[in-house]
Amino acid sequence: MTDSLAPFDIIEVSFNNGSRKDFFRNSTKQLFEKGEMVAVEGVSGFDVGMVNLTGELVKLQMKKRRVEDTPEVKKLLRRASTEDMNRMSDNKKRETEALIKARAIARSIGLEMKLAEVEIQADGRKATFFYTADDRVDFRELIKIYASEFRVKVEMRQIGARQEAGKVGGIGSCGRELCCSTWLTDFKSVNTTAARYQNLSINQAKLSGQCGRLKCCLNYELDTYLDALKDFPDDCDMIETAGGNATLQKRDIFKNLMWYSYDNSNKQYPLTITRVKEIRQLNRQGVKPEELKAVEVVTSKPNKDVDLGFADVVGQISLRSLEKASQKRKQKTKEKHKEHHQKDKPKGGGNQQQPGQSGGAPQGQQQARPQKEQRPQGDRPPRQEQKPRGDQKPREQRGDQKPRGERSGEPRGEQKPREPREQRPPRNENQPRGDQKPREPREGGPRPQGGEQNPREPREGGPKPPQQGGGGGQRNQNRNRPPRKPDNKQPDNKQ
Repeated sequence: MTDSLAPFDIIEVSFNNGSRKDFFRNSTKQLFEKGEMVAVEGVSGFDVGMVNLTGELVKLQMKKRRVEDTPEVKKLLRRASTEDMNRMSDNKKRETEALIKARAIARSIGLEMKLAEVEIQADGRKATFFYTADDRVDFRELIKIYASEFRVKVEMRQIGARQEAGKVGGIGSCGRELCCSTWLTDFKSVNTTAARYQNLSINQAKLSGQCGRLKCCLNYELDTYLDALKDFPDDCDMIETAGGNATLQKRDIFKNLMWYSYDNSNKQYPLTITRVKEIRQLNRQGVKPEELKAVEVVTSKPNKDVDLGFADVVGQISLRSLEKASQKRKQKTKEKHKEHHQKDKPKGGGNQQQPGQSGGAPQGQQQARPQKEQRPQGDRPPRQEQKPRGDQKPREQRGDQKPRGERSGEPRGEQKPREPREQRPPRNENQPRGDQKPREPREGGPRPQGGEQNPREPREGGPKPPQQGGGGGQRNQNRNRPPRKPDNKQPDNKQ
């Protein structure tokens, strides 16, 4: 490759996360890309940095920083090896401890200086101390103490408050990272004149940055304001009218207006640039106009009838409306439960006669029946059955006995209400009491006397008394006898 086509042989390398940058000549003729770690020539040793710029862009950067391409430019040695990176990381760990000790030593001597950062070279042979001070500091004795304490070659470098803020870093009032710690390298002086040109209030707290100086961003738009102010006349700070002298208060470069007010009034009158020039020309001729002809400034408000293409629903949905809807829903649910509960209850009330049971049935026997039999079939979930009282057994434990409604032959329909207790007929003595267990029919027992009897009809009141007459002999006598008890039952030897 010829010399005319060869790339520019100087590379910009950054150190310590970009806080310091320098130029080095690539004598190895290797191609390096941005972000690669390289070993460069240092003070009596080597240093390790990251490639920041290559090619023709380096020429522009050198021109901006006013650095000339001379043989004295330091050389780039090689790509950084693993050993170089490990040695650099070990020395970087010493920087925090060295900064604390250096501050304590400077305070013990009584020097009016502030140490901002300590940077140790990758090979550990040199240390650079960055400090800020308002006045000149005699640190000849301090250098001797630092050299004996840290056993390195010491370099003291003074920086300004803006460079210190760039090394420390932080977040500005705009919400972004500080310009001085990211991309800004050339720090220009900023004064309050820049704020006056931009019609900003001279408030030191709002105009100052984290470094304590005026913000660098005040210079960013200053050129635009200066270009806009060229159209405004310079010799119109005071104009004469018939009502008195009017003094210039401010310039509105966005609307091209100049605001004037009289000496004895606080009211301000906006005038166009053309009108101000006319009044100034009349004043030079010795003429004072009758009025200023102020411009009416109308603040345009957005029309509410204009369809913006979207609907603003903020605040239209409130929690109170949601609470009312939930309350109505709960109320409807309660009403439905009440209606189902009323439908499930019998029409005649709680004291009703159960189907298939006579009016004189004992009350204990009614309570022994399960709750499931008393409720008509419906959609409600089944309830737990009531426990029987005393020695009574539930209906399911009575063997294969049929329900009372089927035994009596009565259809299971609507239940009839009971009669009041005063109108009930007297209870038969032969009927069992509430605490007695009703007698169950047996299959092999003696048949009662009489004609044909429905076997499904229950026998209420116990066995019938024997009837007189009709047939004699041993067969008739046995038939007229009362049945024996179950525990004394013996095999019947009939003839």
